[in-house]
Amino acid sequence: MNKLQLPVNDRDQKTGNLKAELTLVEYGDYQCPYCRHAHPLVQRLLQEHGSELRFVFRHFPLRKIHAEAAMAAYTAEAAGRQGKFWQMHDLLFANQHRFHEGTIFHDLARKLNLDLNQFLADVGDMEIVAKVESDFRGGIYSSVNRTPTFFLNEEKVYLYNGTYESLLTTIELFV
Repeated sequence: MNKLQLPVNDRDQKTGNLKAELTLVEYGDYQCPYCRHAHPLVQRLLQEHGSELRFVFRHFPLRKIHAEAAMAAYTAEAAGRQGKFWQMHDLLFANQHRFHEGTIFHDLARKLNLDLNQFLADVGDMEIVAKVESDFRGGIYSSVNRTPTFFLNEEKVYLYNGTYESLLTTIELFV
């Protein structure tokens, strides 16, 4: 299967030009070193081509090998409820090496000046857990089997090889 099975929807976290004709979806895991490597590449792509591109991040926590990935996803979504999903998204990748520290997610919430009581309530909220699970199931249905996995306009991206140039080439094929 080469198609995105869960269409982009209102529950998705989006950035870039929200009305762009091109939509890049990433299924990612905040504890995955390959996703951390891809993060600045996607940021550069958005910086240089953000006017023609909408970017969607979907959670695909690989729980069997990344013990903190699901909690990191809940943390990002909880920050999103306070309008700071993308700031937390960036901090999670920048602090991936600290995920073993028991207070890292609270520390990042404090760094973003989140309302900590609200953050703590939201991290365990069943709607957030269901959102992360929905993203994950959408990835499974779309034949995602590793992170990061990208889709451009609902087509699975096979050209990505860990370089900026491979992402750019993918975009240019659709322009």
